Amino acid sequence: MAAVCVTYGNTTLDRAARNARIVLARAPSAAPVLVGWDRPLERPLVTAKETHGSEGLGDHRDLPAAEPVAPSRRGLLEALARVEGPVTLVTLGPLTNLALALRQDAAAVRGRVVRHVMMGGNLTETGNTGPFSEFNVWCDPEAADEVFRAGLDTEMVGLDVTRRLVLPAAAVARLARHEDPDARWFGHLLGFYVRFHQECEGLRGAVINDPLAVALALEPGWGHADRMPIAVDRSAGEQRGRTRRGTAADPLVTVFGTVDTAPVHDLLLDHLFGRWLTNADFRP
Repeated sequence: MAAVCVTYGNTTLDRAARNARIVLARAPSAAPVLVGWDRPLERPLVTAKETHGSEGLGDHRDLPAAEPVAPSRRGLLEALARVEGPVTLVTLGPLTNLALALRQDAAAVRGRVVRHVMMGGNLTETGNTGPFSEFNVWCDPEAADEVFRAGLDTEMVGLDVTRRLVLPAAAVARLARHEDPDARWFGHLLGFYVRFHQECEGLRGAVINDPLAVALALEPGWGHADRMPIAVDRSAGEQRGRTRRGTAADPLVTVFGTVDTAPVHDLLLDHLFGRWLTNADFRP
Protein backbone atom coordinates (compact mmCIF):
# COMPACT_ATOMS: atom_id res chain seq x y z
CA MET A 1 0.00 0.00 0.00
CA ALA A 2 1.45 3.33 -1.07
CA ALA A 3 -0.98 5.91 0.33
CA VAL A 4 -4.33 6.28 2.09
CA CYS A 5 -6.88 8.99 1.42
CA VAL A 6 -9.72 9.13 3.95
CA THR A 7 -13.30 10.32 3.75
CA TYR A 8 -16.44 10.33 5.88
CA GLY A 9 -18.80 7.36 6.15
CA ASN A 10 -18.11 4.95 8.99
CA THR A 11 -17.35 8.06 11.03
CA THR A 12 -16.47 11.71 10.58
CA LEU A 13 -13.49 12.81 8.51
CA ASP A 14 -11.35 13.80 11.51
CA ARG A 15 -11.95 10.46 13.24
CA ALA A 16 -11.32 8.58 9.99
CA ALA A 17 -7.92 10.26 9.65
CA ARG A 18 -7.01 9.41 13.26
CA ASN A 19 -8.23 5.83 12.90
CA ALA A 20 -6.30 5.28 9.68
CA ARG A 21 -3.10 6.37 11.40
CA ILE A 22 -3.81 4.09 14.36
CA VAL A 23 -4.33 1.07 12.09
CA LEU A 24 -1.30 1.84 9.93
CA ALA A 25 0.88 2.19 13.03
CA ARG A 26 -0.20 -1.28 14.16
CA ALA A 27 0.61 -2.79 10.73
CA PRO A 28 3.23 -1.21 10.79
CA SER A 29 3.11 0.88 7.62
CA ALA A 30 4.65 4.20 6.71
CA ALA A 31 1.99 4.95 4.08
CA PRO A 32 0.94 8.60 4.31
CA VAL A 33 -2.63 9.47 5.29
CA LEU A 34 -4.15 12.23 3.18
CA VAL A 35 -7.46 13.92 3.89
CA GLY A 36 -10.26 14.00 1.37
CA TRP A 37 -13.77 15.44 1.47
CA ASP A 38 -16.00 15.43 4.54
CA ARG A 39 -19.53 15.10 3.13
CA PRO A 40 -21.49 13.90 0.09
CA LEU A 41 -21.63 15.90 -3.12
CA GLU A 42 -25.26 16.94 -2.59
CA ARG A 43 -26.73 15.12 0.41
CA PRO A 44 -26.48 15.91 4.14
CA LEU A 45 -23.71 14.15 6.04
CA VAL A 46 -24.70 10.85 7.67
CA THR A 47 -22.25 8.60 9.51
CA ALA A 48 -22.66 5.02 10.75
CA LYS A 49 -21.83 5.09 14.46
CA GLU A 50 -24.56 2.50 15.08
CA THR A 51 -22.65 0.12 12.80
CA HIS A 52 -19.05 1.04 13.59
CA GLY A 53 -19.08 2.52 17.09
CA SER A 54 -18.98 6.07 18.37
CA GLU A 55 -15.33 6.49 17.35
CA GLY A 56 -15.49 4.38 14.19
CA LEU A 57 -13.36 1.54 15.62
CA GLY A 58 -15.90 -0.79 17.15
CA ASP A 59 -15.52 -1.08 20.93
CA HIS A 60 -12.34 1.03 20.97
CA ARG A 61 -13.38 4.27 22.65
CA ASP A 62 -10.35 5.18 24.75
CA LEU A 63 -8.58 6.80 21.80
CA PRO A 64 -6.62 10.01 21.33
CA ALA A 65 -8.86 12.94 20.53
CA ALA A 66 -9.40 13.36 16.80
CA GLU A 67 -7.70 16.58 15.75
CA PRO A 68 -9.65 18.86 13.40
CA VAL A 69 -8.67 18.46 9.76
CA ALA A 70 -9.30 20.68 6.75
CA PRO A 71 -11.28 18.75 4.12
CA SER A 72 -9.71 18.71 0.67
CA ARG A 73 -11.38 18.18 -2.67
CA ARG A 74 -7.94 17.28 -4.05
CA GLY A 75 -6.98 14.71 -1.43
CA LEU A 76 -7.14 11.73 -3.77
CA LEU A 77 -5.29 13.54 -6.56
CA GLU A 78 -2.56 14.39 -4.06
CA ALA A 79 -2.41 10.74 -2.98
CA LEU A 80 -2.07 9.58 -6.59
CA ALA A 81 0.71 12.14 -7.15
CA ARG A 82 2.73 10.54 -4.34
CA VAL A 83 2.68 7.12 -5.98
CA GLU A 84 4.94 6.04 -8.82
CA GLY A 85 3.65 3.90 -11.67
CA PRO A 86 0.21 2.36 -12.27
CA VAL A 87 -2.21 2.37 -9.36
CA THR A 88 -4.79 -0.14 -8.21
CA LEU A 89 -7.25 2.05 -6.35
CA VAL A 90 -9.33 0.35 -3.64
CA THR A 91 -12.21 2.42 -2.27
CA LEU A 92 -13.78 1.32 1.01
CA GLY A 93 -16.22 4.16 1.64
CA PRO A 94 -18.46 6.54 -0.27
CA LEU A 95 -17.08 7.45 -3.69
CA THR A 96 -17.06 11.20 -3.08
CA ASN A 97 -13.26 11.58 -3.17
CA LEU A 98 -13.01 9.76 -6.49
CA ALA A 99 -15.89 11.71 -8.03
CA LEU A 100 -14.24 15.00 -7.01
CA ALA A 101 -10.88 13.88 -8.42
CA LEU A 102 -12.53 13.00 -11.73
CA ARG A 103 -14.27 16.38 -11.84
CA GLN A 104 -10.99 18.20 -11.33
CA ASP A 105 -8.59 16.15 -13.44
CA ALA A 106 -10.14 13.12 -15.10
CA ALA A 107 -7.13 12.66 -17.37
CA ALA A 108 -4.80 12.37 -14.37
CA VAL A 109 -7.04 9.80 -12.71
CA ARG A 110 -7.46 7.71 -15.87
CA GLY A 111 -3.75 7.96 -16.58
CA ARG A 112 -2.76 6.55 -13.20
CA VAL A 113 -5.56 4.23 -12.08
CA VAL A 114 -5.38 0.94 -13.97
CA ARG A 115 -7.92 -0.78 -11.69
CA HIS A 116 -10.61 0.55 -9.40
CA VAL A 117 -12.01 -1.96 -6.93
CA MET A 118 -14.81 -0.70 -4.68
CA MET A 119 -16.47 -2.14 -1.62
CA GLY A 120 -20.03 -1.06 -2.19
CA GLY A 121 -23.25 -1.72 -3.99
CA ASN A 122 -25.67 -4.60 -3.82
CA LEU A 123 -27.72 -6.54 -6.37
CA THR A 124 -29.40 -9.48 -4.66
CA GLU A 125 -28.95 -9.28 -0.88
CA THR A 126 -31.09 -7.35 1.56
CA GLY A 127 -29.60 -3.89 1.96
CA ASN A 128 -27.80 -2.68 5.05
CA THR A 129 -29.31 0.80 4.64
CA GLY A 130 -32.97 0.32 3.92
CA PRO A 131 -34.39 -2.69 2.11
CA PHE A 132 -32.12 -2.58 -0.95
CA SER A 133 -29.11 -0.29 -0.61
CA GLU A 134 -25.56 -0.68 0.61
CA PHE A 135 -24.36 2.13 2.89
CA ASN A 136 -21.39 3.46 0.87
CA VAL A 137 -23.49 4.00 -2.25
CA TRP A 138 -26.48 5.19 -0.22
CA CYS A 139 -24.33 7.93 1.36
CA ASP A 140 -23.51 9.51 -1.99
CA PRO A 141 -25.40 7.98 -4.92
CA GLU A 142 -24.50 10.95 -7.12
CA ALA A 143 -20.80 10.24 -6.63
CA ALA A 144 -21.30 6.54 -7.37
CA ASP A 145 -23.17 7.33 -10.57
CA GLU A 146 -20.43 9.74 -11.70
CA VAL A 147 -17.70 7.19 -11.00
CA PHE A 148 -19.53 4.41 -12.84
CA ARG A 149 -19.89 6.70 -15.87
CA ALA A 150 -16.23 7.75 -15.84
CA GLY A 151 -14.91 4.82 -17.87
CA LEU A 152 -12.68 3.33 -15.17
CA ASP A 153 -14.25 -0.14 -15.54
CA THR A 154 -15.00 -0.12 -11.83
CA GLU A 155 -15.05 -3.53 -10.12
CA MET A 156 -17.90 -3.72 -7.60
CA VAL A 157 -17.53 -5.94 -4.54
CA GLY A 158 -20.95 -5.62 -2.95
CA LEU A 159 -22.93 -7.10 -0.11
CA ASP A 160 -23.71 -10.03 -2.39
CA VAL A 161 -20.21 -11.36 -1.80
CA THR A 162 -18.94 -9.64 1.35
CA ARG A 163 -21.61 -11.27 3.48
CA ARG A 164 -20.01 -14.62 2.67
CA LEU A 165 -16.83 -13.68 4.54
CA VAL A 166 -17.61 -14.05 8.24
CA LEU A 167 -15.39 -14.48 11.28
CA PRO A 168 -17.55 -16.53 13.68
CA ALA A 169 -18.41 -15.15 17.11
CA ALA A 170 -16.43 -17.92 18.83
CA ALA A 171 -13.25 -16.87 17.00
CA VAL A 172 -13.78 -13.23 17.95
CA ALA A 173 -14.30 -14.27 21.58
CA ARG A 174 -11.07 -16.28 21.44
CA LEU A 175 -9.21 -13.17 20.28
CA ALA A 176 -10.81 -11.05 23.00
CA ARG A 177 -9.71 -13.51 25.75
CA HIS A 178 -6.19 -14.09 24.42
CA GLU A 179 -3.14 -13.28 26.53
CA ASP A 180 -1.56 -11.44 23.58
CA PRO A 181 -2.63 -7.75 23.68
CA ASP A 182 -2.53 -7.61 19.88
CA ALA A 183 -5.12 -10.39 19.72
CA ARG A 184 -7.25 -8.60 22.30
CA TRP A 185 -7.09 -5.41 20.23
CA PHE A 186 -8.71 -7.26 17.32
CA GLY A 187 -11.19 -8.94 19.63
CA HIS A 188 -12.17 -5.58 21.07
CA LEU A 189 -12.60 -4.18 17.57
CA LEU A 190 -14.62 -7.08 16.18
CA GLY A 191 -16.75 -7.74 19.26
CA PHE A 192 -18.81 -4.67 18.43
CA TYR A 193 -19.63 -6.13 14.99
CA VAL A 194 -20.56 -9.50 16.44
CA ARG A 195 -23.14 -7.81 18.66
CA PHE A 196 -24.38 -5.65 15.81
CA HIS A 197 -24.91 -8.55 13.41
CA GLN A 198 -26.51 -10.67 16.12
CA GLU A 199 -28.99 -7.94 17.04
CA CYS A 200 -29.79 -6.82 13.49
CA GLU A 201 -29.57 -10.04 11.48
CA GLY A 202 -29.36 -12.95 13.89
CA LEU A 203 -25.87 -13.70 12.52
CA ARG A 204 -23.33 -15.18 14.94
CA GLY A 205 -20.19 -13.51 13.67
CA ALA A 206 -18.56 -10.42 12.18
CA VAL A 207 -18.96 -9.82 8.45
CA ILE A 208 -15.58 -8.75 7.06
CA ASN A 209 -16.60 -6.44 4.22
CA ASP A 210 -13.58 -4.28 3.40
CA PRO A 211 -10.85 -6.97 3.56
CA LEU A 212 -12.71 -8.94 0.90
CA ALA A 213 -12.48 -6.03 -1.52
CA VAL A 214 -8.76 -5.79 -0.76
CA ALA A 215 -8.36 -9.54 -1.30
CA LEU A 216 -10.08 -9.40 -4.70
CA ALA A 217 -7.95 -6.42 -5.65
CA LEU A 218 -4.89 -8.56 -4.91
CA GLU A 219 -6.24 -11.69 -6.62
CA PRO A 220 -9.38 -11.24 -8.75
CA GLY A 221 -9.28 -14.93 -9.62
CA TRP A 222 -10.62 -15.72 -6.15
CA GLY A 223 -14.01 -14.49 -7.33
CA HIS A 224 -16.15 -14.51 -10.44
CA ALA A 225 -17.30 -11.23 -11.97
CA ASP A 226 -19.50 -10.25 -14.90
CA ARG A 227 -19.52 -6.95 -16.74
CA MET A 228 -23.01 -5.48 -16.84
CA PRO A 229 -24.83 -2.14 -16.96
CA ILE A 230 -25.52 -0.80 -13.48
CA ALA A 231 -28.03 1.91 -12.58
CA VAL A 232 -27.77 3.88 -9.32
CA ASP A 233 -31.01 5.17 -7.85
CA ARG A 234 -30.65 8.86 -6.95
CA SER A 235 -34.11 9.35 -5.48
CA ALA A 236 -34.80 10.36 -1.89
CA GLY A 237 -36.95 7.45 -0.70
CA GLU A 238 -36.28 3.85 0.24
CA GLN A 239 -34.78 3.21 -3.21
CA ARG A 240 -32.01 5.78 -2.59
CA GLY A 241 -28.60 4.33 -3.41
CA ARG A 242 -29.97 1.08 -4.79
CA THR A 243 -27.73 -0.49 -7.44
CA ARG A 244 -29.53 -2.63 -9.95
CA ARG A 245 -28.86 -4.21 -13.31
CA GLY A 246 -29.62 -1.45 -15.80
CA THR A 247 -30.16 -1.02 -19.51
CA ALA A 248 -27.92 -0.25 -22.46
CA ALA A 249 -28.06 3.43 -21.46
CA ASP A 250 -26.37 2.73 -18.11
CA PRO A 251 -22.60 2.47 -17.53
CA LEU A 252 -20.84 -0.89 -17.59
CA VAL A 253 -19.46 -2.11 -14.26
CA THR A 254 -17.60 -5.32 -13.45
CA VAL A 255 -19.66 -6.92 -10.69
CA PHE A 256 -18.39 -9.74 -8.47
CA GLY A 257 -21.11 -12.29 -7.79
CA THR A 258 -19.23 -15.16 -6.14
CA VAL A 259 -16.04 -15.65 -4.15
CA ASP A 260 -13.94 -18.59 -3.02
CA THR A 261 -13.50 -17.74 0.64
CA ALA A 262 -10.86 -20.42 1.37
CA PRO A 263 -7.86 -18.49 -0.07
CA VAL A 264 -9.19 -15.30 1.53
CA HIS A 265 -9.14 -17.08 4.90
CA ASP A 266 -5.51 -18.00 4.20
CA LEU A 267 -4.71 -14.39 3.36
CA LEU A 268 -6.27 -13.15 6.59
CA LEU A 269 -4.38 -15.76 8.60
CA ASP A 270 -1.10 -14.87 6.88
CA HIS A 271 -1.41 -11.15 7.52
CA LEU A 272 -3.75 -10.65 10.49
CA PHE A 273 -4.89 -13.57 12.60
CA GLY A 274 -2.42 -16.39 12.02
CA ARG A 275 -0.67 -16.02 15.38
CA TRP A 276 -3.88 -16.84 17.23
CA LEU A 277 -6.37 -18.54 14.88
CA THR A 278 -6.43 -21.34 12.29
CA ASN A 279 -8.62 -22.18 9.31
CA ALA A 280 -10.85 -24.17 11.63
CA ASP A 281 -11.82 -20.94 13.39
CA PHE A 282 -13.55 -19.72 10.23
CA ARG A 283 -16.02 -22.62 10.37
CA PRO A 284 -19.36 -21.78 12.02
